[in-house]
Amino acid sequence: MESRKVLITDTILRDAHQSHAATRMKFEDMEPMLPLLDDIGYYSLEAWGGATFDSCLRFLNEDPWERLRKLKKYLKKTPIQMLLRGQNLLGYRHYADDVVDKFIEKSIENGVGVIRLFDALNDPRNLEASVKAIKKYGAGGKCVCECAISYTTSPVHTTEYFVKLAKQFEDMGADNICIKDMANLLLPFTAYELVKEIKAELLPKTKLHLHTHNTTGTGDMINLMAIQAGVDIVDCALSPLGNGTSNPATEPLVAALKGTPYDTGIDINKLLPAVNHFKKVASRLEKDGYLNPKVRSIDINTLLYQVPGGMLSNLMNQLKQAGKEDKLHDCLAEVPVVRKDCGYPPLVTPTSQIVGTQAVWNVLLGRYKTITAQFKDLILGKYGALPGEENADLVNHCKEHGEEQITCRPADLLEDEFDILTQKVKDMGFYTQEEDALSYALFPEVATNFFKWRKAKDIGVDSDMAANPEKVYPV
Repeated sequence: MESRKVLITDTILRDAHQSHAATRMKFEDMEPMLPLLDDIGYYSLEAWGGATFDSCLRFLNEDPWERLRKLKKYLKKTPIQMLLRGQNLLGYRHYADDVVDKFIEKSIENGVGVIRLFDALNDPRNLEASVKAIKKYGAGGKCVCECAISYTTSPVHTTEYFVKLAKQFEDMGADNICIKDMANLLLPFTAYELVKEIKAELLPKTKLHLHTHNTTGTGDMINLMAIQAGVDIVDCALSPLGNGTSNPATEPLVAALKGTPYDTGIDINKLLPAVNHFKKVASRLEKDGYLNPKVRSIDINTLLYQVPGGMLSNLMNQLKQAGKEDKLHDCLAEVPVVRKDCGYPPLVTPTSQIVGTQAVWNVLLGRYKTITAQFKDLILGKYGALPGEENADLVNHCKEHGEEQITCRPADLLEDEFDILTQKVKDMGFYTQEEDALSYALFPEVATNFFKWRKAKDIGVDSDMAANPEKVYPV
């Protein structure tokens, strides 16, 4: 066989603890191991983006921008990778292009070296502004633009569909293409076929990156089959926070490829100190109640219902709050119905929450007797173009109050907003850097609370609040 080194992105600093422990790893948990991780020889270390931004502000009292700058001080050789939801950035709505442009400028300026972009609907229009900004601010090798395909299964999501999408992303300017199997729905032989077909269409310089999880127990097999088919990079997580709902563990793959034409070149002995350290971190997270041992086990329900683990948890919580936990299987059966009616969107943030919540309402109140605002927006094109054809009666139902479907890029309807958001933060007295306006743009209420905490910490007491106890900060 031709010798072809396989590259590894390790997710221990982001997706691993997001999948296992509600994104509660603190910077102090990472810091002792950063020089070692930088020296291992990874393609990249995924350490920012996803839910880390929200979690830093909401739960850990960390400025996510400061965390990024601290990471960069240690990671001098290995690129810091982040996950970005295209026009949604790290929030849950579409942001104006000027906010997208500024966010990517600041991300690269503060240390990000690989930006993985995806859109929940695989609508390339929702990645246009992000790709343009990455190519502008990441020119000269400063930042790699990696466009990700949200993998799912449905009558419209064929191999031909994904190959066409990969080529479209490459033509837009992507340096890498990622197959993002966030729900672990990809199966090993399908992975082999998909990788072969995509690689045949891409330019030799374009790398193909595979991201899967091990929720259903197929992750290692998917990686091996993809490697044999020609994939260039795979995502793994060090074993203390690997497997289960997280990514396949790093050490077994390094060992399995040792001495083969696909040898990663990573010395497994170099991994052991990091493994031992993160075992202690995992134990602390479990003790604090953030890591449930169940997340490490295999759950075949993902393949049966096509419902990702996080979405399943949300369904269970919604039913528990309504005192209708006995309706879980009815809701699981309703999810494919709702998904078909709205054109088979991949079930990933935010579409997984939108479809799941509507399924719950359908079971509890009657099918489409009540339609959530988010589901209506999804049907009317406000999140982007849906992959398949929607139920015509449902579309008409959503248009009953005079609203029309949009066919343009949703962000084309948005006015520039960065200057307005900046002024709001200044008016509240919390502005210290341009990045503060971006934090506020993504999470207004959460960021405001963090700014109050930061101000109180910096001066010992929040003098503004003390002098104006009745003041309400606008959000």
